[in-house]
Amino acid sequence: MEKMQRQLEKLVEKNRHWCDQGNTATYIPELSKQDPGMLGVSIFDTQGRQWHAGDWQMPFTIQSLSKVAFFICMLVDNSFDVLTRKISVAPSADGFNSIVNLETKNEKRPLNPMINSGAIAGITLVRGATMEEKFLRIFTMLGKMTGNDELSVNQNVYQSEKEFGDRNRSLAYFMKSTGIIDGDVDSLLDVYFRLCSIEVVCADIARMAAVLAFDGRAPWSGETLFDIKTARIVKAVMTTCGMYDGSGDFAVDVGLPGKSGVGGGIMAVSPRNLGICVFGPALDQRGNSLAGWKLLQCLSEELDLSIFSTCKP
Repeated sequence: MEKMQRQLEKLVEKNRHWCDQGNTATYIPELSKQDPGMLGVSIFDTQGRQWHAGDWQMPFTIQSLSKVAFFICMLVDNSFDVLTRKISVAPSADGFNSIVNLETKNEKRPLNPMINSGAIAGITLVRGATMEEKFLRIFTMLGKMTGNDELSVNQNVYQSEKEFGDRNRSLAYFMKSTGIIDGDVDSLLDVYFRLCSIEVVCADIARMAAVLAFDGRAPWSGETLFDIKTARIVKAVMTTCGMYDGSGDFAVDVGLPGKSGVGGGIMAVSPRNLGICVFGPALDQRGNSLAGWKLLQCLSEELDLSIFSTCKP
């Protein structure tokens, strides 16, 4: 326990200098107010043990990390065949908010549920007679996966997302024009903006990742939140798509299923072992935490976590 704690503290300080080389997200003005020098990490293992270091208690908004819960709800509420008629699970070589993908590829379907268009379209597949019921379905899943029944929406970030979310509106209206989504676009986007604006800390996301590491069970209670097949599919799509157009590089550098958000969080899953979250709001050009990525790379190398490593005898 103490060795892991010392190791995490050293890795935070070793990688903090990378914060100087990234930038906070500016297209959501409220996110640009974050301190770019912050860096924190939390780990939660499948036995219920936990470790934290650095700025792990600093609140940040979940942003695209919420897409993991979106996808889980989609899979639980639909067969995989039904889901893939609307959204595929193909990697993207373009940015997370690309419109080109929708126009030129994949028969107008979003390429995967880990990019903005896929998550927006996917909300329509989540169980619920109204948009509010769909919001509550995903919000409840987030609460169960994080083990936090006091999650709330950061109203300042939500209003900023809503005011400046024109690219997401463009994606949604384009998908409505091609029949991928129907109904009221503003109501749909309101659900998306609110879910992206939920406030968390590193420990919340580390527990969320630990549920996936434990194949859909909460390590702290033993409760099954979703089945093993759902957990397997989600981890597979995180590996190929979770870091946007940086997913291939992340697989080489870190070797774990991962998901990032422009609020500065990265969730990583070491199957049947650990759930990890790093937080660093200074982002690289692809929208991933720069220092967080480097910290995860060091941690994976030191603990030999890569799922692509040679099996030990």
